[in-house]
Amino acid sequence: MTPGRRSSTFTRLLRHGFTDASAAERLLDSPELAAVRDDPVLLEALGATADPDLALHGLVRLLEAQPGPTARRELLDTLIAAKPLRDRLLGVLGASAALADHLARHPRDWEALVTYEPRDLHPGVAEFERGLAGAADPVAMRVAYRRCLLSIAARDVCGTTDVAQTAAELADLATATLRAALALAEAAAPEDAAACRLAVIAMGKCGGHELNYVSDVDVIFVGEAADHADESKALRSATKLASHMMRICSETTVEGSIWPVDANLRPEGRNGPLVRTLSSHLAYYQRWAKTWEFQALLKARPVAGEPDLGQEYVAALEPMVWKAAERDNFVADVQKMRRRVVENIPAAEVDRELKLGPGGLRDVEFAVQLLQLVHGRTDATLRSGTTLDALQALAAGGYVGRADAVQLDDAYRFLRSMEHRIQLYRLRRTHLVPEDEADLRRLGRSLGLRTEPVTELIREWKQHTGVVRRLHEKLFYRPLLDAVAQLAPVEARLSAEAARERLEALGYADPAAALRHLEALASGVTRKAAIQRTLLPVLLGWFADSADPDAGLLNFRKVSDALGKTPWYLRLLRDEGAAAENLARVLSAGRLAPDLLMRAPEAVALLGDGDGDNLVPRGRAQLEQEILAAVGRADNAEDGVRAARGVRRRELFRTAAADIVDSYGTDTKPVEADQGALVDRVGGAVSDLTAATLAGTLRAVVRDGWGDILPTRFVMIGMGRFGGHELGYGSDADVLFVHEPQEGVAEREAADAANKVVAEMRRLLQIPSADPPLLVDADLRPEGKSGPLVRTLKSYEAYYRRWSLVWESQALLRAEPVAGDEDLGRRFIELVDPLRYPAEGLGEDAVREIRRLKARMESERLPRGADPKLHTKLGPGGLSDVEWTVQLLQLRHGWAEPGLRTTRTRQALAAACAAELLGAEEAAILDEAWVLATRVRNAVMLVRGRAGDTFPTESRELAAVGRYLGYGDGHAGDMLDAYRRTTRRARAVVEELFYGA
Repeated sequence: MTPGRRSSTFTRLLRHGFTDASAAERLLDSPELAAVRDDPVLLEALGATADPDLALHGLVRLLEAQPGPTARRELLDTLIAAKPLRDRLLGVLGASAALADHLARHPRDWEALVTYEPRDLHPGVAEFERGLAGAADPVAMRVAYRRCLLSIAARDVCGTTDVAQTAAELADLATATLRAALALAEAAAPEDAAACRLAVIAMGKCGGHELNYVSDVDVIFVGEAADHADESKALRSATKLASHMMRICSETTVEGSIWPVDANLRPEGRNGPLVRTLSSHLAYYQRWAKTWEFQALLKARPVAGEPDLGQEYVAALEPMVWKAAERDNFVADVQKMRRRVVENIPAAEVDRELKLGPGGLRDVEFAVQLLQLVHGRTDATLRSGTTLDALQALAAGGYVGRADAVQLDDAYRFLRSMEHRIQLYRLRRTHLVPEDEADLRRLGRSLGLRTEPVTELIREWKQHTGVVRRLHEKLFYRPLLDAVAQLAPVEARLSAEAARERLEALGYADPAAALRHLEALASGVTRKAAIQRTLLPVLLGWFADSADPDAGLLNFRKVSDALGKTPWYLRLLRDEGAAAENLARVLSAGRLAPDLLMRAPEAVALLGDGDGDNLVPRGRAQLEQEILAAVGRADNAEDGVRAARGVRRRELFRTAAADIVDSYGTDTKPVEADQGALVDRVGGAVSDLTAATLAGTLRAVVRDGWGDILPTRFVMIGMGRFGGHELGYGSDADVLFVHEPQEGVAEREAADAANKVVAEMRRLLQIPSADPPLLVDADLRPEGKSGPLVRTLKSYEAYYRRWSLVWESQALLRAEPVAGDEDLGRRFIELVDPLRYPAEGLGEDAVREIRRLKARMESERLPRGADPKLHTKLGPGGLSDVEWTVQLLQLRHGWAEPGLRTTRTRQALAAACAAELLGAEEAAILDEAWVLATRVRNAVMLVRGRAGDTFPTESRELAAVGRYLGYGDGHAGDMLDAYRRTTRRARAVVEELFYGA
């Protein structure tokens, strides 16, 4: 060959899509292709394939495998003369190395592609059964199966059939194969065949008439005794036949395997019997089946064995399938199953996962199946097992917007086409997009992307997954708005009954009210209504993810009614990525946060992205500065305290909102894993806020009554949870009031001034208003309610020197100055330190007294009728148990261990562990119980809007507490069991450390 000619051929090969033109030249020069080497028809046909290099290599192998020159000449003549064969054969060879291998092993099978009659264009089960009819053993069956598969692939790569038709043909071929395999099994064991009636029910993609090239074929077996046969013997026979049939299809032979037959969707999965009677199936589904099992039955279809028995099975179970949406937590169960699938994908593969990844095929399938189960109860047109047919029916009935359905249909077809072509190459079961450049190029060209195959493929793939990701959840909610907004008269809409069904399935207790709210929010042509129509499909999904969707929607309507005319509000929700989801979580998590928000809806601005710090609680210094500035601008004490309480309400909302968002998690922010950090954050934030509010109130009262200087120095000492920086949302502020007369001021005058300050502070902090009251409790003072409300420092000193009881020393472990005169507060702490950290520790008599007091409190203070094991404060292993145990260690060892000299329970516990006063495991058990009990109390306040020490009894409130603690719908029992288990372990530690058991 001359250099010029070589160069010309080389260039032509590159132009026709060959990547290794040198190797292609050598193959074209091979003796097998000598007769057609220069035929332009051949080169054009090769260039039209997905991989010209692969197609040419496969053609040469096929020619080499022909039994002789005559057969080779026949193939070449037909190839050049008959365009249908040329396109089919080269198309397959350029797309599938596995089918090229098959043709090389069975060189006359190319003849299966020659016939081109109408009945060959769309064959069904009968045609495939004829194609398999001559197979007398598993090896022959595999050869016949591949021959049939060859014709399906040829129609697919040539575009004769679309992706849905190809999937249906593959399912029909699977049906014919299952029948042929069962016939072989029956022929091998005629006695077993005579003893039973066996039906094979296809499930999954085979049942849905949408099978892949390489996929497990999911089946369920139903068996009954033949006439007059013993049932148990018949079931044994049916099991033998079913097992043999599965092996015929699944086992590897010299011709490989066909595909695995998977029966794990049967009742009890792999732990259950392979074959059951119809009555046994019914009993299981009536009593034990989970939601996903009814979802799987959507695709159940008899395919082999006794047709009458198969139809009986489907007819008996079908009514149960269409009642599945009435089950508790139906939508949550389906969505949870979808999330679990995504979570189980290896991190390295999630971005390449076509089927299971976000925006993948399973998202479309789950969304369609969810809608089918909700609305198929009353609309039989939706009861198709085929995804695309069901999607079309949903759009026709108005259950899905037509534009959304068209986009999903396009995306699903493209993604399924990618999946088919990826599997076709090696006939291997995979759903991963390849990473190799050559594989991506072949894949892109096989889908008709010829200019820049790799770039175009990745762009279209990402575009379609983005569409699916955006639409698959909105699909469920958007038609609800179309049903009430009624803007586009030409499109079918959800009926009122269908909308009610859908809202009920989402967990709405009052769907009629929910529809009224949606109508109020979404109707009209205003900018506000248009933006809300865009937001609501997403918001409805987030509301449905809570324990009380009704409350979430109602609260959203209230906020929108209050703020809808302010331009920044709608812009915030539309443009700030996190704001809408944060708002949805806050509005549907309980009563406290929405109540705080409704009193001043502009606080919704805190939920925006901003710089990421909007929901971070502000420190005490910053809070005090703002409150004191507001008080300074006020005309009188009442106005000043009103301003301070307004700041407190806003900051309580900030803290509660952050707590809810961290506990629920969002699309962009995972759930906070460190539960202790959540508790510390809330306790610290509420305690700092309370201290700043008291400081501002003190300034307002003093300025209004005495000007700048009070006749007596005055300080408030935080006690209990306040002093320990552990306040909850519903906690009172436990304090001691300490004063010391200014120089030259009579004690009587100073005491009167101090008492007036306290009385006025308490009054102003509890005046009914839009802001929550702050209750100031001084019952931990000397002599309790019988003693003076305010004492001088000298009076405290005299009392503690003469009368102090051991419980008062224990209470003083939490004492910390929170507002007022800093020097007086410091001197008070110096006064009480020897009491709370006594030199050489507590004596045995004092220890016995503390234990006696604790035992009496356990028996006397628990509310009547309360379940002790679920009481977070006084129950075994609860807050009191842990705190008294830690405080006893502080009283006994605080004098020697500086780390124990803290007002904070968790810090003291960690210090005791570091000092080896208890083991690390014991410390961890106590810490876990204390954190959990505190979280429960916070949750109860968030959910009910009022404080409580026990779990709610009302089911929705209990579910909301569970959701805050990380338990999904239907798992309240698991939450209570976990609480009992955690506190039981803690009580065992308390018995040993506190009581010395």
